[in-house]
Parts: sequence; structure tokens; C-alpha cells
Amino acid sequence: MTPRRPRRRGRLLAGAAALAVVLAGGATWTVAAGDSGPEVHRQDRMAEMPADDGEPVAIDTSYFTAGDPGTRRPAVLLGHGFGGSKDDLRDQAEDLARDGYAVLTWSARGFGASGGQVGLNDPAREVADVSRLIDWLAEQPEVLLDAEGDPRVGMSGASYGGAIALLAAGHDDRVDAIAPRITYWNLADALFPDGVFKKLWAGIFFTTGQGCANFSPELCAMYERVAVSGAPDAEATALLTERSPAAVADRIDVPALIVQGQHDSLFPLDHADALATAIEANGAPVAVDWTWSGHDGGISEDDRIQERVTRWFDRYLKDDPAADTGPAFRVTRISGIDTTNGDTLLRGAEAAAYPGLAGDPRRIALTGSAQDIANPAGGTPPSISAVPGLGSLSGLSTLGMDLALDFPGQFASFDSAPLEETVRVTGAPAVRLHIASDAPEAVLFLKVYDVSPDGSSQSLPAQLVTPVRVTGTDGDGTTAELPLPAIDYPFEAGHRMRLVVSTTDLGYASPPEPATHTVTLADDDAALTVPTAPQVTALPAALPWWTWALPPAAAAVAVLLLLTGRHRTARRAPAPDERAPSTGTAPVPAQDPGPHGGPAADPAVPLRITGLTKRYAGSADRYAVRDLGFSVERGQVLGLLGPNGAGKTTTLRMLMGLITPDAGEIRVFGQRITPGAPVLSRVGAFVEGAGFLPHLSGRANLELYWRATGRPAADAHLDEALEIAGLGDALARAVRTYSQGMRQRLAIAQAMLGLPDLLILDEPTNGLDPPQIREMREVMIRYAAQGRTVIVSSHLLAEVEQTCTHLVVMDRGRLLQAGPVAEIAGSGDTLLATLARPVPDELIERIAALPGVAAVRRAPTDDDGLLIRLDGTTPDGLLPELVRLEVPVAAIAPHRRLEDAFLTLIGGAA
Repeated sequence: MTPRRPRRRGRLLAGAAALAVVLAGGATWTVAAGDSGPEVHRQDRMAEMPADDGEPVAIDTSYFTAGDPGTRRPAVLLGHGFGGSKDDLRDQAEDLARDGYAVLTWSARGFGASGGQVGLNDPAREVADVSRLIDWLAEQPEVLLDAEGDPRVGMSGASYGGAIALLAAGHDDRVDAIAPRITYWNLADALFPDGVFKKLWAGIFFTTGQGCANFSPELCAMYERVAVSGAPDAEATALLTERSPAAVADRIDVPALIVQGQHDSLFPLDHADALATAIEANGAPVAVDWTWSGHDGGISEDDRIQERVTRWFDRYLKDDPAADTGPAFRVTRISGIDTTNGDTLLRGAEAAAYPGLAGDPRRIALTGSAQDIANPAGGTPPSISAVPGLGSLSGLSTLGMDLALDFPGQFASFDSAPLEETVRVTGAPAVRLHIASDAPEAVLFLKVYDVSPDGSSQSLPAQLVTPVRVTGTDGDGTTAELPLPAIDYPFEAGHRMRLVVSTTDLGYASPPEPATHTVTLADDDAALTVPTAPQVTALPAALPWWTWALPPAAAAVAVLLLLTGRHRTARRAPAPDERAPSTGTAPVPAQDPGPHGGPAADPAVPLRITGLTKRYAGSADRYAVRDLGFSVERGQVLGLLGPNGAGKTTTLRMLMGLITPDAGEIRVFGQRITPGAPVLSRVGAFVEGAGFLPHLSGRANLELYWRATGRPAADAHLDEALEIAGLGDALARAVRTYSQGMRQRLAIAQAMLGLPDLLILDEPTNGLDPPQIREMREVMIRYAAQGRTVIVSSHLLAEVEQTCTHLVVMDRGRLLQAGPVAEIAGSGDTLLATLARPVPDELIERIAALPGVAAVRRAPTDDDGLLIRLDGTTPDGLLPELVRLEVPVAAIAPHRRLEDAFLTLIGGAA
């Protein structure tokens, strides 16, 4: 535990330290029968708290315990969100009780069945209520004490409940650990960012709080004053600040798990950053988790977060050193669409240290002349970014759709050149602008759009915008470094970044007086400064829960087949023989044998895919995979390449029998793949992670998995698999203590159990360090050299180039090219034209229009170079055409980098 601090209870109770909490009314005990674990007992009571006028305020509470009542355990206080009540927390409270905690929930003043008025976590009211609830916990026989009157206690909650956890930790030294979620650092900064009134969210706040009359008088007066004027005053800012965690920044020094939402225009990521910075400066352990959801909607990760909160309390309340509290930084990212149901698939990424919002800065050059923009009278019509109340739409930008809108004449825009490579922004970009105006100050709204390669569409990451108030703009104007929203977002290669500066936004109050501003890029080498975090590495995407059960379920089916139908399987004849190409041949598009004969399946060919097609769920004309065909030979290491959404994982899942194609077929060693096909026993796979029993050791998990297959233990080749895993002494530890990299290696070892003839690995090097990546590369090469076949899907093109013998390149579900790595990387149809000077985009378009030219793009590593993919012409035929177009060609030669060849293929497909 962290060292105990001197108490400050006198300040908390405001002179009433001797006042006991009066628990009024009869206690109600109920028993909740859970799906697992001990029964949970719930005790409901009304706690009477003092009010400013001397009248008591009733606070509705529930107390949850489970297990042996004679065992002392840590306590946890759970706070609810704004507009909610203690009833919202029952499931979480029961889960924590089963995990060995005494849990207390309550409805804050003005909410649920509690009395009083909403004070927005007033230290003299709501925070003092928490301190008195801790007093009560100290008297319960089930609660572990650090000293008399000092229970071992943690606090968690979302939004309003997260803020009370932080405030209680700053005001009451008995709080030992906290896990606040999607909450604020300074409520004044949230509702008045940079002095700009966030009018829609403020209105929702007071409406959700059941109207202004349900708030304490000073808060109601403050809101009405600001809503009328359209701008906060110093008194309003001071009032909200003193009721915010920022007011006790130097006192919050307990272990803190900070969970913040990426889709959150109410409490953006910079609030979590301020929290982490302050608490870490006080010397306490801190972990930061950016989830995919937030106050603007998104995809819930409640189950994962609740599990992580429990592990956090296990470590810092139960003093369990083996509790896996997770990485110092984790961020959730989108990995694609589940073709079985249309759901968005999420993938985590993590780092050993929180990178902050500045990260590893990179400059992206911008172009654009000075632009005049008007602030319309009354601030209408407004631009649109986030729309509170329609928050689920905030995820549409990730899917290529967008609701953002800017009105001509009211915004300035500045574009980057097409990006030569994907740039993932992790943090808050910034830009230097010069603002001149006919008014003494300007209220502006800054955002960065992702613009498609052809310029036909743009999307706003997480629908976020940053308001700024710039003073001193009259006369010659002023130059300022201005922030943009903090995001985690990949701007893909070929796309542009577009900085937009608007005078209005639907969510905020703009000055009612009309004005004209002139916006100019401040420097000759003007650029967006964008933070990156290359140390944040992606984790395997989690499979749906039902796929975790597939290996043991399939094993059980296999055992039944062995016991009841072995003779039938043995008599089953393979398809007629077809001479297989030699192992040195490339993967080639396969012919569909059709229903009435044609080419027969070859049992010697490890994999042949023919006419494979899979539509998105519920769609008649949107395809995840379409007319895909290729074959793979023995001894090959085949790399499956393609951008996100290319259909790689869908193809692998069909190959595993996890989903059924709409058309076409997959044959493995001559046998058609269907769910549970016997030939799948010759296939080992690691696709999007593996499910392990967390309480068992690594070795026990592998042994149990193999026993479930019903095959002899000697056939497992367990020692060889464990040597591949390289986990050493950790094999004897519980898997729940493993890091992500350790789990990754264990999953790969599981895929190799039995030394399958066909091994499928999806992103096998995620979570591995460079020496482990090199070792995995050597393992795959050795594995195939023994006459087996390996298929590996990866985004690490350098690793693919060093590991694979052959490639299949996909985009938008279709096959683009297949063949040996050397042919694709150094294909004669891809040329690098080195130019004597840069050429404009118009000339590149004319080159692309030449007969026999399939695609043209600027070379990612050479501003004066072009990558040209031929389709029907030759280098000798191309050169005269370039001369005729007056292209300043200095040299032309075959291009031999896999990365650029891959990007050229994908660019051509797009």
C-alpha cells in the first residue's frame, strides 16, 4: 500500500467531526443469486446527512457483501453518472462483492430517492456525504481497517461519479485507490473551454438534473446568467473550478486508473491528460485507458473496463502483487467489420508509458492563402461537428461517413499534400495562425478533417472541434499557437489533412455581433504539428465470446466422430487426383470446378481457394470477399497482404470454418472446408488472439487444450511448442499474470501443437519485441522448410519481405496480385521514374491516362520520383510518351521495395 497520510477530516466535516451519520429507517436485506460465486446480500438504508439550513437530507444507499461474513475485506464506493442513481450500479456492485469486496452505492443529492439539491459535487455537501459514508463503512464488521475509523477503501464511478471519486481522494485521506471513468478535471474548462460557452452540453446538464430549480441556488443563478450573456464570467468560472478535482490537484496521491472516452465532446481526452499529469506528479501509480466510447456514444467496453477496475483494486486494495493491472497506457482502435453481423470490431493498442498529448511530434506542411471569414449576426447559421444527444453518430467518421458541416464564407481551410504514408495521430495537434479582425477578439473553432484521395469526401475524427478565444485581433492582429482536438486516428497514405477554422459551431455560443476575421498561416513553412506515438503497439483483435468456445467444442465433436464414425471417415475416398504444381510455383487464381465436374481437388495441395465470396451481413451488394481464388503449395510461407477492410481476416475465418462463404469453396488437402470438417485437424491457427483460462498456468492451458482434442499426448510435441513460446519460468504462472506479449507467444505455441501441416497466423508478431520477432521469423521459415505450409497475415511489410516466399495481395475483398515475393516486390511492371524536378498533380494525371499505364503515384520516399505500374506497355514504350508530355525524367528503372509495390497496387485498386 502507499504510505498513509495525515488526516484532514476536520476540514471535511466543516467543524462537525463529532457528528455521527444517522442511518434512518428499517434495513432491508435481499439476496441476489448470481450466475457464479457466492450469494450477494444487499442492505438498503437511508442515511441522514446535514444540510446548510439544518434540515437533514436523506441519502439512499445500498450495501453489498458476499461470502464469509466473518472475513474482513476492502470496501469500494461506486458513484453514479449525472442524472442516474444507485440503481444503475447494482450489477457492478454485485460483481465486486463476489470478488471479495464490501460495496456501497448511493444516490447523490438531488437524484434517485435521495433528497436535497444538486450541488455539482460541492465539497461542503456531496463530498462531505462521501466522507460520512466512509465513517459508516469503518463501523462494519466485514470491512478491513487500516486503523481505527480508517477502512481500506477504493472509489470508482463514471462521469459525475468519477469526479466524486477524485474529489473524495483529494479531501479524505482514507481513500486508498480510485478508478474514475469518462470524467472531468475542471468542470469550468469542460463547459467554458478557453472562455467559450458550451451551450448545448450545459443545457443538457441542467435539463438532466431535472431543471434549474433542482440545483442549489448559486448554480441555478450561475447558469441563467451565463446562458443569457452567452459567455462565462469570472464568478461562474471560479464556482465550477472549486467543485472540480483541479481544486485539489496537489492532494490526489493514490493509485489511479483513468478511463476516458475518445468520442466525448463533453469531457475530451485533455481532461484525462490533466488528471494523469497531476496525480503522477504527486508520486502515485497511474494508468490511462482511452476507450472507444464516451458521452457522444461509441461502442461500449464496460465488461473489459469493469474487469480492469477489479484487477486495479485487487492490486492496490487487496495488496495482490500478481494482479494484472494492465499497461500504463491503452487505447482502443477499430480493426474492421464483423461480416457475420455487421458489428464494428475493436482492437487495443498499448505502451509501457503514457505518451501524453504531445507525443513524438511530426510536422505536416500546409498550404493556403489568407482567407476572410465572417462571424454572422447572432452566430447563425452554425457549423456542425458533434451533436449532443445524437452521440452514436460520432463513430461514423471512422466508417467513412460524416455529419460535419461548414458554411461557405464562415470558414477558412488549409490542406496538406497527399500523405506519403499513413500517419496515426495520437494526441492533440497544434498550428500557428495569424488572426486579424475588425473586432478586438475572435471566437474560432478548429478541427482537422481526413480528406479522401480524390477529394470527394471528408470525415471529422470523432466529430471533435476545439473552441478558442483569441484576443488582440484588431489592428495588425495577433499570432498564436492554437490547439486542436486530442484524438487517436490514422490518416491513411494518399489522404490529405485539412485544417478548418470556423466562426461558428452548433454546440457553442458565438459572439452575437457580426465581425470579419482574416486567417493566415503564420509561418512560411506553415505546418500542423501532429503528435504520434510509435511506441504504442497494436494488440490482436479480440474474437467474439463464442469463438473462444470453438476449440474445445470442436474437439468434443471430433472425439464423438472418432468414437462413433471412425469407420465411415476411414472409408471416405479423397477427390480424384490432380497433378499439383511444383512447390516453386506461385499462388495462382484457382478454377471453380463447378457442380458438374471440371478440375478435381488435389489432396497434395495444402490449400486451394476457388471463387470465394462473402457479403456483409444484411447486404446484397456489399462484399467482404468477392471471387477470390488462389492456391498454396507445400514448403511455402505465404504472406496475405492488404489494407484494413481488404477481407484478409474474413478469408482466414472462412478457412477455419468459423463462418460460411456465400459462394465458392475452400479445399484443404483436397477436402472441402465446412464447419467441423475432419481435415481441420491438420490445420493449426492463430487468428485474432486466443482464449485462455486465466487462473491456470501457461503449461496447464496448453495441456488442457490438447487433452480436449482427444489425441495422444505424444502427438502434441509440447516441448517443441513451448520452446517456440520462449516463456521460461513463466509457464508455471497463472495466465492472468501474463503481459500481452507473453499471451501472444503462448497462443502461437498453442497453434503449433501437433505440428499441423497447414499453419495459419494472423498478425503473429503483435506484442513481441524485436528479438522475439526475429525468432518468430526463423520459426516460420524452418517450419515450412520441413515440407509444411505457413500462411501469415501481417501489416509489417518488412517482416513479410524477409519471411515469406510468396504473396497474395488483396484489396476490397478481391485478389490484386499473387506470386513470389521477388516478382511482386521487384515486378517488371512497376517502375521508379526519378525526376529532375517535382511535377504538378495535373501532369501525374496525364501520365496515368496514357495507354498501358495502370496507376501512378508519387514515391513515398522520394518527392522527385514517381511509381508507375504498367498494364500493357513496356518501359521502352513508356519513355517516349513521358518525353512527349515533357516529363523531366532523369532515370527510370524497375522498383524493388515491397512497401512501395504494395502501395502502388493498392493505389491502383483505389
